[in-house]
Amino acid sequence: MSDTTSRPDERLLAALRERLGERLSTAAAVREQHGRDESWHPSQPPDAVAFPDSTEEVAWIVRQCAEARVPVIPFGTGTAIEGHVAAVQGGVCLDLSRMDRILQVNAEDMDATVEAGVTRKRLNAHLRDTGLFFPIDPGADASLGGMAATRASGTNAVRYGTMRENVLSLRVVLPDGRVIRTARRARKSAAGYDLTHLFVGSEGTLGVITEVTLRLHGIPEAISAAVCPFDDLESAVRTVVQTIQAGVPVARVELLDAVTVRAVAAYAKLDMAAAPTLFLEFHGSPAGVEEQAATVQALAAENGGRDFAWATRAEERSRLWEARHNTLYALLAARPGTRAFTTDVCVPISRLAECVAATRRDLDKSVFGRDGGVAGVVGHVGDGNFHVAMLIDPDNPDEVAAAERINERMVRRALDMDGTCTGEHGIGLGKLRHLTEEHGADAVAVMRAIKRGLDPQGLMNPGKLGSA
Repeated sequence: MSDTTSRPDERLLAALRERLGERLSTAAAVREQHGRDESWHPSQPPDAVAFPDSTEEVAWIVRQCAEARVPVIPFGTGTAIEGHVAAVQGGVCLDLSRMDRILQVNAEDMDATVEAGVTRKRLNAHLRDTGLFFPIDPGADASLGGMAATRASGTNAVRYGTMRENVLSLRVVLPDGRVIRTARRARKSAAGYDLTHLFVGSEGTLGVITEVTLRLHGIPEAISAAVCPFDDLESAVRTVVQTIQAGVPVARVELLDAVTVRAVAAYAKLDMAAAPTLFLEFHGSPAGVEEQAATVQALAAENGGRDFAWATRAEERSRLWEARHNTLYALLAARPGTRAFTTDVCVPISRLAECVAATRRDLDKSVFGRDGGVAGVVGHVGDGNFHVAMLIDPDNPDEVAAAERINERMVRRALDMDGTCTGEHGIGLGKLRHLTEEHGADAVAVMRAIKRGLDPQGLMNPGKLGSA
């Protein structure tokens, strides 16, 4: 434990209980649930879990914890996969799920302000009659505060960008309990440091995000989706690279390897061949969508892509993308009783085919390529990002070691290609040791200086970014 932090004592717990009542829990099951995300990392539970219902209440709790030098760990929906919410030094977890109000929708300005606990699906349901939608779709129905904190992206990022491009302003409670608004609603500003994007991706280490103002987009006039199988991964990725280089504004382009397609087809009861497959979606005018689709279909054919299967009706597209989003659960169902050791990297698209193919070879040569082993590759390949899920028995040291070796090889390969150790998952606990290798010691020292400047006691989600 850090010399500057303490465990909550009875005085602090009594003060929190007096203010929150039943919205403060020290029950073992609740603490255990809030000490882990969906990763393979073991739970490291907090000492207590608070359920605030306003920014003012968050600020009050943070002030109490700051005075007692007790760590604070923000918690959204727990869908991260790199151990972001582990309470490595104990402390108080702030579950923001009760802060779920949609505060303002400015349809003419195409933006909305929501509390941190609002989920992306709920926001889009609220927006349905406005002709607008929020496009960032990481798969899980994550909270928008958590998505901002982890700089989430997902299947639509190739066209609409990530949370970095779609967050206009934040309301943040600082480690001493002060509350700031990082920007106004204007689409651009040259006024001072860009505080908004300092907190986007900070993973709860600099403050607690309580409100998010988001950029919205018009619902496309026409949408069409398709799947296309290939004989090998390289041909599928080559089609994507050529699509991007040709300037086709494809909205989504996802790659599933043969192992993942087999698991998804069984889980979602889809009639799909177990082959490397692209999932594609096109947005725009009817003529524009038709032109985009024809171009991509021609490129796929040149690379050995087999018959396109089209999904133009909304229910067909929903089923297709629901299957894609459930890939992790489909893989887990293929080897019951295991945990998923998940990892991701991102490289320049010119090196993507090489990186994906080398990773698949590593998997096939390992325990995950033998009878009973399961490991799948899934990629948001339109922006050079792909993921690997290796199903491990956490009590089997050989499987854990094999997954760690493959992860290390993936990261080093990506960095050698001038890529990054994580394009989407974030750092959390799982990627912390790779920061210096990627950014260099001086850049990491700057990150630590920012952390110390805002959080001198090291209370905000300690043991993560800026702390090690």
